[in-house]
Amino acid sequence: MHGSVEIGPRTALAAPTDPGVIRIQSAVILAVSILSLLGAAWIIASFLAFSNLRTFRHHLILGLAISDCVMALNFLLSSSLNVGGRWIGAPEQARFCTFNGFMTQVFVIQTDYWVLIIAVCTYFVLADHKRSSSWVQEHQLILWILPWLFSIAWAAIGLGVTGYGDVGGWCWFTSDQVRLLVNFVPRWTIIGAMFVMYARLYFILFRAHRHMASLDASGRLSGSGSRQLETGGTTSQHDRSGNPSRHTRKLKKLARLMLLYPLAYAVVWTLPTTIRIYQTISGEPAPWQVQTLDKACIVVQGCVDAVIYGATESSLSSWRNLLFPRKFPAVAVDGTPAPASARPATYGDVSSNPFCHMAKTALPCR
Repeated sequence: MHGSVEIGPRTALAAPTDPGVIRIQSAVILAVSILSLLGAAWIIASFLAFSNLRTFRHHLILGLAISDCVMALNFLLSSSLNVGGRWIGAPEQARFCTFNGFMTQVFVIQTDYWVLIIAVCTYFVLADHKRSSSWVQEHQLILWILPWLFSIAWAAIGLGVTGYGDVGGWCWFTSDQVRLLVNFVPRWTIIGAMFVMYARLYFILFRAHRHMASLDASGRLSGSGSRQLETGGTTSQHDRSGNPSRHTRKLKKLARLMLLYPLAYAVVWTLPTTIRIYQTISGEPAPWQVQTLDKACIVVQGCVDAVIYGATESSLSSWRNLLFPRKFPAVAVDGTPAPASARPATYGDVSSNPFCHMAKTALPCR
């Protein structure tokens, strides 16, 4: 047992056999899975704690956070067994490994479906697809069922056709080629679709920004009483007390953030995809240090989603106002402090932000 660990027949090329390497790799996965678990818990807690973070889009983000949470728990369980010396690749752990691999496949691919649904719904609303936008908002239950239905179906097919084995730190498809075709090719297809949709929304919001900037420069917007900003089928009312410059800055910032969503996923999944291609072609395992980084990139997704979808200005200000109610006075839309009598009602309230009126549907409110 000092030289190598006895492993079962269903063990991946990337699975280490040296006990010291297994413990180090699993300890890294354990630490990253805890970060992802905390990130997913942040989104769930924000949704439960603040009514202003329960818009249509936040309901979809909640679904993503639940998937991230269960996936992180699954990684945490398998890696903690390895750290404790109960090797998941050992023959006596075959049943656990099958369960762990099934859960891995369900929730890894389910998170892909969630980010795709969030992107599609956001696109429908902001790109002025009125019928599609209305349909998705009226059928939220279907949107919740689809990721679970397809991910469980794919995982069940995988269990019946190839089965699951130790890949190092957790169990999954042991073949790099199978993982590449079943998981990574669809994932990059989704990332590409997200780039296309968010790029289109970037130009929509950028044009709206330029339009508002021109109105601001001419003085028409601030003196027009109650005008509507139309952005891809959504509207927002601006009254005489509004700050047009602030509105245009928010539009510009939001347009940039749209493109950061798919870019973040592309960065995270580049190394794991590269390793799968290398091992499929060469038939040789990558160095265990590189494999550890590869696995950390997969496990960190819950933390990445928390930064992308959870660490918004709305959620941060809501938590800040809850924890430090006297140190941060409420601020009105135009940047002036709100009256003391109004602070309990508007303190951190998403409704004070005109862009969050648009977020009653699917616009990310930051």
